[in-house]
Amino acid sequence: MTTTETSPTPSEPTTPRWTRYVAVGDSFTEGLWDPYPFDDGTPAPAGTESTAKQRGWADRLADELSARRAAGGERQLEYANLAIRGRLVRHILAEQVDVALEAEPDLVSLVGGGNDILRPQADIDMISAQLEQAVAKIRATGADVLLGTGFRAGGALSFTRGRTGQYNANIWSIARRHGAHVLDLWGMDSLFDLRVWSDDRIHLTPEGHRRVADAALVGLGLEPVDPDFDGVLDPLPPTDLVARARANAQWARTHVVPWVQRRIKHTSSGDGRQPKWPAPGTSWPPTD
Repeated sequence: MTTTETSPTPSEPTTPRWTRYVAVGDSFTEGLWDPYPFDDGTPAPAGTESTAKQRGWADRLADELSARRAAGGERQLEYANLAIRGRLVRHILAEQVDVALEAEPDLVSLVGGGNDILRPQADIDMISAQLEQAVAKIRATGADVLLGTGFRAGGALSFTRGRTGQYNANIWSIARRHGAHVLDLWGMDSLFDLRVWSDDRIHLTPEGHRRVADAALVGLGLEPVDPDFDGVLDPLPPTDLVARARANAQWARTHVVPWVQRRIKHTSSGDGRQPKWPAPGTSWPPTD
């Protein structure tokens, strides 16, 4: 097993051994909100994130693995991303894992659980047991697995910390038992800063996804692109209580209320959506 705790970062880059990588999961792996730039390289303007093609840490990881393979004289990585926003762990396992295995990958990232943890009635041990069955199934094919811990949430989401800590303990145990790799999100100090989070405070900005992609490289036993990927950002000027209260109220109106309404209606932000890169290829986003 490779972890950030027990395996030192290599002193120099190595050529990744994986030839086909399939990512499964929820909105975090789908890449919200890290829109691809326009063809001329300019960023997608604010307000268009929900309609633009999403990039995210998994796409960025695939980019880097493929580039390192090419630099080492190996053929480019093939990559597919089956993740869909709003999915619970049981949906990820039922809808995506078998499809991923049909592609015969040698690397699968299986990262989810955030949507479950937000629900007070979530049975963390049951979710973890289901996840472990999927990990064993993937490992039985000979493929490597990259799992991910939950975030160390703060502010209004601090109530999730206990459940996240329980889930993370299970993740590390699963990884040890089955020889999986771990993307240690809980341990990333740089993510404990609102500037790497989008306005909804649940999904990352492009800068956040960039940092997580480097953490994923480390989790796989490879050198990060940016050695300071987990560096703490310079502190912001302090804000007064009134400004913070107004910001929190706006966040609740814009993001919390619609989330609650979807729970009441038993709908999901991912209803009707299809995977963004459903078949392994060497170009993403695929050229039209």
